[in-house]
Amino acid sequence: MEKKLLIAMDASVYSSNTLHYLERLFGGQEDIRIHLLTVIPCSPSEAASQWLNEQELMNSLSREKQKQCTSAKKFLHRAVERLGRNGIAPEQVSTELKISTTSPAAEVLNSARKGMFDALVIGRRGVSKLEELIMGSVSSTMVQKCHDVPIWIIDGVVDSRTFLVPVDGSHFTLNAVDHLCHILKGNPHAEVTLFHSASMFAQKQDLSEGYCNRLLSPEWCGKHGSDKEIYFLAPRQMLINSGFPPERIHRLETRKGMYPSRQIVRQALIDDFGTIVMGRRHKEMAKGVFGSVTEKVLAMSDNTAVWIVG
Repeated sequence: MEKKLLIAMDASVYSSNTLHYLERLFGGQEDIRIHLLTVIPCSPSEAASQWLNEQELMNSLSREKQKQCTSAKKFLHRAVERLGRNGIAPEQVSTELKISTTSPAAEVLNSARKGMFDALVIGRRGVSKLEELIMGSVSSTMVQKCHDVPIWIIDGVVDSRTFLVPVDGSHFTLNAVDHLCHILKGNPHAEVTLFHSASMFAQKQDLSEGYCNRLLSPEWCGKHGSDKEIYFLAPRQMLINSGFPPERIHRLETRKGMYPSRQIVRQALIDDFGTIVMGRRHKEMAKGVFGSVTEKVLAMSDNTAVWIVG
């Protein structure tokens, strides 16, 4: 199956970092489809004539907005050329420029849902953690609101094609691994490490037989469902079933520290993992006493891609 990714784009270095990440991960793979989306916000009065064709609409915009649209078309064109030079052919890439009265974040999320994309990919802005906490950011807004489409946050320049996947035996973990299986199917470079933190405040999870049967065969679940290491065995078997080579699946466990979020980020830094893949609870579910592990990992990670699968 083809993999469809929606990339929120602008002319910033953060979007350039996102393109670099995609080139490293998917260059030379023919089953990837990338849609580059740029949103130009405008006032309701400027958008009142959206029934007009594209050229008429452009002419109705202010001179400043026209310049923004012209600039956006140029950097979208340059992005397609750049991807082509790095193994992702122009026929695998589509572009879209939207003029919208809603916020860019809301417009991108709407497009992600309507387009049935496998993931929404955005570059993280270069604000400090304190600035992001006080003022918020587009990426943090999307993470808070987007629970139905996997979202990838790219922070900095990521070269490594190694993946760190925290596992705890929950079905949230298996959701994340199921997404990873689809995205990495046929990937000739990726390495996956399944990581379990048995730290003091790590919440213990149990994988129900019913949920196990949704992602693995009843025979396998019946044989391994009560195994104390099900948190490693189930994700590993899912990857193998998807065709991922067993020799590129690794296992890592730690009992150090008090908080799993810190252990995840620390391990990613020590071993230079390029991507952390996280499953998270449904938005209706209460967070633990010490907050969301996913949110903490995202807040602490630097020069790393974080995939969040709801």
